[in-house]
Amino acid sequence: MNRRLNGRRPWLVACVTVSALAIALSVSAQSTGMVKGVVKDATGQPVENAKVNVDMAEGMTRHFETKTNKKGEFVQIGLAPGTYKVTAEKDKQVADAQTVRVSISRPAETNLVLGAGGGGASKEAMAKNAELKKTFEEGVAASHAGNHQDAIAKFNQAAELNPSCFDCYYNIGYSYSQTKDYEKAETAYKKAIELKADYADAYSGLANIYNAERKFDEASTASAKAMELSGGGAAAGGAAAGNADALFNQGVILWNAGKIADAKKQFEAAVAANPSHAESHYQLGMALVNEGNLTAAATEFDTYLKLAPTGPNAATAKGILATLKK
Repeated sequence: MNRRLNGRRPWLVACVTVSALAIALSVSAQSTGMVKGVVKDATGQPVENAKVNVDMAEGMTRHFETKTNKKGEFVQIGLAPGTYKVTAEKDKQVADAQTVRVSISRPAETNLVLGAGGGGASKEAMAKNAELKKTFEEGVAASHAGNHQDAIAKFNQAAELNPSCFDCYYNIGYSYSQTKDYEKAETAYKKAIELKADYADAYSGLANIYNAERKFDEASTASAKAMELSGGGAAAGGAAAGNADALFNQGVILWNAGKIADAKKQFEAAVAANPSHAESHYQLGMALVNEGNLTAAATEFDTYLKLAPTGPNAATAKGILATLKK
């Protein structure tokens, strides 16, 4: 998180820019997702007992296997957030690999077709899929290393191999946003949404760049859409329930637009959705200080420091607490 102070009571009002990396991993007992879908044959009939392979497409190697039921349905749970390749096979027939993005907010879905065109995957198709996987992973590695121009080149190459690769365009947008080329980032995020209309992460990406450009109306609209797609909805008091990250992002945008009371509601909703969301506790503390509710603010900063003792705002939180407790 980047924090920029304005000139008025500088430790009270912060301008925050948030970003999310689709390829970042966050592994914990409470942060796993799932992928589900249906396997059919070339005639559209469900395939029972097809083996479904789910492989992480980034960083570490993780492989999962499951089988379809009588309706051709499958579910794989216990997946760390990230990008996965999903394939299916039965009786020497193989489905083309599909790329999905797993998050903790909602299941990833994909449908697979065995032996499309009347036979198993050709050697050419298998070679192309292998090249796609390798190129995408190289893009991931470059992005992790902060080599965003190399990452952009790799993800563009992957998109040429598979023009429907919405995750490729998402990651192109992310890398452009890191180099502050917001115009190209916007184009890439919108392409990802064109390919996958319910792509919440791409809407979050748009919200982040609009926020950075101080286009707060556009940022608010994009963030609200991301929150809607992540499972958010209306809640008591006008706040929204659902994904804590989306709620937090919405709060940040409102905060930067000077709508502190509205921002506070979003931070409260984020904390309610996920009591362990450290940055929401920090920003809620800042909102409470602005209200003059110093006792409640101190509680939020204490909570933040317990959750993120070395977090990006730890030093500021400690400084504020020291002032409040004098």
